[in-house]
Amino acid sequence: MYVKGDEQYFIVDGHIHFWDGTPANQANRYGTGFLNCFYDYHSNLSPEEHKWSLEHFQLQSEQDVLHDLFEVGYVDKAIFQPTYLTDFFVNGFNTTERDGTLAEKYPDRFIVNGSWDPRDEEEGLTSLERQAERWNLRGVKLYTAEWKGASKGWKLSDPWSYRYLDKCQELGIRNIHVHKGPTIYPLNRDAFDVADVDDAATEFPELNFIVEHCGLPRLEDFCWIATQEPNVYGGLAVAMPFIHSRPRYFAQIIGELLYWLDENRLTFASDYAIWTPQWLIEKFVDFQIPEDMQSEYGVLTPDVKRKVLGLNMAKLYDIEVPVQIPSAREAVAR
Repeated sequence: MYVKGDEQYFIVDGHIHFWDGTPANQANRYGTGFLNCFYDYHSNLSPEEHKWSLEHFQLQSEQDVLHDLFEVGYVDKAIFQPTYLTDFFVNGFNTTERDGTLAEKYPDRFIVNGSWDPRDEEEGLTSLERQAERWNLRGVKLYTAEWKGASKGWKLSDPWSYRYLDKCQELGIRNIHVHKGPTIYPLNRDAFDVADVDDAATEFPELNFIVEHCGLPRLEDFCWIATQEPNVYGGLAVAMPFIHSRPRYFAQIIGELLYWLDENRLTFASDYAIWTPQWLIEKFVDFQIPEDMQSEYGVLTPDVKRKVLGLNMAKLYDIEVPVQIPSAREAVAR
């Protein structure tokens, strides 16, 4: 919970990791480059007082996670989004199984999501069923640019992908988080293109497609898709830290998203441990669209910020919200 003045904010961090990026787990130069690319994002977009050493960035302890998210980070509930990358990391980078060790210990704090890759075909469908049974999955995280042998990516509109989306519907997994954002070395930029979201969202209207990183740097493409697909949401991971380093750019991003999607389909995420939620939440609650941009984008009210910071994701995941949060019941009910 974050309290500022008379306002209270229920916080759901919709995109966190519990990764192992240590040199011992880096399988090759691609794993090393991937981790270092993440660290460059951390170093270049974080306030000076929130920057970590590379060694600490590579691996956080259980106590680090609990401290950063819940003791000082204001988070009420956090959602693990796995990123396997088994071609780059010996034991995978951030797997459902690794995330699940914390989710099982602290079920009141964490929700763990699964993952799938259509290139695993029938074997992967069986694995998804096992994941769903063990973790009671309500969501999955998909990484369309992940390398697998000679393949350097896949699309949501691929025939095998549709088999998996059908399976998600069958298993009651309704939240489909898809990484569609900035490229990360050595992955290919085009494999993160948002165009395939359009097709999948139309074909599966009962599923929610949370487009992580809201398509950046393809914000305009994403907005044109999301405005006609009511089951498409914008996840603000990676967009959020620009609130510090490029506040006018952040104002443009949030302004465009609010214009095309409105405040009911945007979700907060710190992308921990690339960034920590404390400073992102504090700056967002204090943030206002600059006066000279308000004629085009309007203003950010406390009610809009409450929805973005927690109420929208709470609705997607059926998370109970304390009744003392202003308009909480009404916002979640809509």
